[in-house]
Amino acid sequence: MNKIKAIVLFLIIGHSPQAFGQPTNALLIGAASDLKFALDSIKIAFNKTHSGTLEITYGSSGKLMEQILHGAPFDIFFSADIRYPNQLKAKGFASSEVYPYGIGRIVLWSKKIDPTLKEMNALLLPSLRKIAIANPAHAPYGKRAEEALMHYKLMEAIKSKLVLGENISQTAQFVTTGAADIGIIALSLALSPAMKKENGKYFLIPESSHQPLVQGFVITSHARGNELAHAFQQFVERKQATDILRYFGFSKPK
Repeated sequence: MNKIKAIVLFLIIGHSPQAFGQPTNALLIGAASDLKFALDSIKIAFNKTHSGTLEITYGSSGKLMEQILHGAPFDIFFSADIRYPNQLKAKGFASSEVYPYGIGRIVLWSKKIDPTLKEMNALLLPSLRKIAIANPAHAPYGKRAEEALMHYKLMEAIKSKLVLGENISQTAQFVTTGAADIGIIALSLALSPAMKKENGKYFLIPESSHQPLVQGFVITSHARGNELAHAFQQFVERKQATDILRYFGFSKPK
């Protein structure tokens, strides 16, 4: 393990409930950034009927999986791409089945222009200098953005303007702060109260332009026997939680 990974794991482990000898009714959850507002809302609802401490760390799905593989003590892993928890399961890093929780969507979002007028061709406007997407190497939303750009044959024309966010939350931050003029972000973030206040507009990118964003979560081997983890898993599958996910634009997997 290189020095940087060691420092990252020290910081994660140093903030985990288990590291301080806290009771086992505490969960450390690693979750994809597109879930920020939905999962925070689910956490509030869960805490109304369950005792225990939930701490959520948001990031790109690929990086969170790598952290788990290198010993990060996450109890539950929520991924924007169900393939990542499936990989953990196959490698022996899961203590439960993989549960699909939603299908995500991508949108073209901007404060500078109305992307509904020209739809994906809005990206060709000369006035747009920076276009934000998440890094396709480890962020599922970035990969789907890349697929959509290839589908519409836009990649070659705009690749010099692309700026890459480490995760979908940072990508959204680029477009809200003006670091980018337009970006492809998660519908769940576009629907969040924080982004609605920005008065931006978005175009819902057709699902036919990219592979589906089937999302899933898994209880890790670190949480084997943790009753709170199983209680949270069951809660996420109930109507109250699925209604919250639907509110933030996640459709239910078939």
